[in-house]
Amino acid sequence: MFRKLHDPGPSAVTILIDGKTVSAEAGENLAAVLLRQPEGWNRTSTVSQSPRAPYCMMGVCFECLAEVDGVGSVQTCLTTVRDGMRVSRQLGRRVLSA
Repeated sequence: MFRKLHDPGPSAVTILIDGKTVSAEAGENLAAVLLRQPEGWNRTSTVSQSPRAPYCMMGVCFECLAEVDGVGSVQTCLTTVRDGMRVSRQLGRRVLSA
């Protein structure tokens, strides 16, 4: 659905989304990268488990939550990609550990 209009060239970084290698542009926000994927969602709702995607892209709606480097409920629209970042789509509620 979404695509980059230019090639990031030497500023490209590599991240993992659900174990798959994805190229992104340094300085780009993570929500934009997730929206460009074939499955353009980043979490499922806590009640119906339906796929959810970023909405406001400015940190207000909390629809863009995902697990980043082992930390759940990270707002991807406010997160800048960095080389080696590991991202997992968040399924249902965040599990809190003691």
